[in-house]
Amino acid sequence: MKKADVIEFYARLAEADPHPETELEFVNPYTLVVAVALSAQATDVGVNKATRALFRDVDTPEKMVALGLEDLKRHIKTIGLYNTKAKNVIALSQMLIDDYGGEVPNDRVALERLPGVGRKTANVVLNVAFGAETFAVDTHIFRVGNRTGLARGKTPLAVELKLDKATPQPFRLHAHHWLILHGRYVCKARTPECWRCIVSDLCAYKPKTPPPKSRALASSAPQTDIDPATGEA
Repeated sequence: MKKADVIEFYARLAEADPHPETELEFVNPYTLVVAVALSAQATDVGVNKATRALFRDVDTPEKMVALGLEDLKRHIKTIGLYNTKAKNVIALSQMLIDDYGGEVPNDRVALERLPGVGRKTANVVLNVAFGAETFAVDTHIFRVGNRTGLARGKTPLAVELKLDKATPQPFRLHAHHWLILHGRYVCKARTPECWRCIVSDLCAYKPKTPPPKSRALASSAPQTDIDPATGEA
């Protein structure tokens, strides 16, 4: 995607949603770490349902360790892979207590040391909790980056690095939220909703998906046999 198109791409997303935010519910940096770690292979809606009551009472590493593994499992049992995730949350909470005085570090290397925290989770925490200009490449951003031509890459890291290089100011802080939300609600995996996409003319994806009614009419139209020699029915 050309530089001018990249600027226009982000400008339109920014105009439509000037202050995008994560859809995960949290009360402080610690609960954000927990929520993002739990969101792997799960929906934000599902994580929010599981953590809403939990975070009312448990909002520090100390309280999480005191809660204990079994009670934590009871709170998050509706989330996929909850057994492993619960063990990681207890372990990362203990590490925060032992190594960081119970505070979430503002450092990528330190965050990635925490059990269950990978590069994507670290990028989300750095961006949302500390205002860092990071690009947390999840399945939505990976798809949007490749499909639109904004940042093509074979791995999440490759897409992240290309986004970091291609994304100009003043769009860097909110870029990953705009792309996640665009992928979640418009540029969907199975059928992108190109007919209502505000950046479709800048996007490399072809063919554009027509509106549902147009698709229905096309599929219901009578089929005719065309003579390949004459081009006539």
